[in-house]
Amino acid sequence: MRRTLALTAAAAVLAGLGATAFATTPAASPATTPATTAAERTHAKPRPLAGLRILVSNDDSMRAAKASNSDGLGLYELRRAMCAAGADVVVMAPWQVQSGKGTAVSNGGALTAQRRTALPAGYERDCAGAPSGGAVFGVCLAEGGCAPDSPSATPADTVKLALRGGLAAKVGWKGAPDLVLTGINSGPNVAASVNDSGTVGAAVAAIDQDVPAIAFSSSGDASQTYFPRENYRAHAEFGARLVAGLSERGLLTSAFALKVDYPDVSAGQRAKAPAWTRVGAGAVAYHAYEQRGAGDTFDIALGLCPVDGGGEGECAEPRRDADSVRLLADGHVTIAPLTWDRTYGTPVEARRELRAVQRYVEREAPRP
Repeated sequence: MRRTLALTAAAAVLAGLGATAFATTPAASPATTPATTAAERTHAKPRPLAGLRILVSNDDSMRAAKASNSDGLGLYELRRAMCAAGADVVVMAPWQVQSGKGTAVSNGGALTAQRRTALPAGYERDCAGAPSGGAVFGVCLAEGGCAPDSPSATPADTVKLALRGGLAAKVGWKGAPDLVLTGINSGPNVAASVNDSGTVGAAVAAIDQDVPAIAFSSSGDASQTYFPRENYRAHAEFGARLVAGLSERGLLTSAFALKVDYPDVSAGQRAKAPAWTRVGAGAVAYHAYEQRGAGDTFDIALGLCPVDGGGEGECAEPRRDADSVRLLADGHVTIAPLTWDRTYGTPVEARRELRAVQRYVEREAPRP
């Protein structure tokens, strides 16, 4: 069974499932993070990512201004957690929301990487001790500067720019970063929506340049129109521990990217243990097109499938280890390996690394 909703009523749901975001909401600033106390500074936590250089990008932009938290708040939570763990973090992210852009790139014009000086409230000092200061750049498709309405670079653009000279020019990094992290996306990127995901597309752009990458996406609340800070923060803190574990074991690899999706925990429930999954073969959400009368115009609508994979046709999910079912129906953190190689039937390379990462996820990875 499946159902279709008019896009005007369901745009935020579509955005929350990793597809193109059309909805707009009133602006609101994030709540201020409580100041660190003297006691907390005295008993500082270990910094397992010290010395690691991390590039962060996303497809939700670096604005973090919407009341729905769908335009980049997750990026700042990810930046915060990685800096707290000791990493040196630089952000290069799209100037505008670019959800649903996949691996698209801009083939002409000019890109401007403009530093954001006034960060969202509560996140200003998160990376103050990092060598690069946690610099945040928005990347637009324009010359000389980015205006509020400037067209945006795509997620893949931002990563390619960063790795092909942008980081060296803007913050003086020599050589590639140790890791690229993308997200945290507003909504899960599972099943068929993975092909559309700019969050995943940016991670694929990184491994295409031989840099390890992990794509993070978090579920929204029950409505999938609001993306609670609690979900982003829980995912970011889990992500920092996951990265630390992979790094300590020498398992950060560019042979494949990892896709990490986090369930909704905003009502107080706990996420279940990480599950090693495959990308679902069915759909959770899909684009539908409804003709207006007998004319040439088609309205874009949203098709929604049951989250348990029990639908029919394109909604049917034949894989027992599908990311969508394990995440949305079972409540697990889901982790899946992805590559840039779209050749059907190609031999699996880096088998030893793949088995080692799978074993780590299944046996040793941190628990939420």
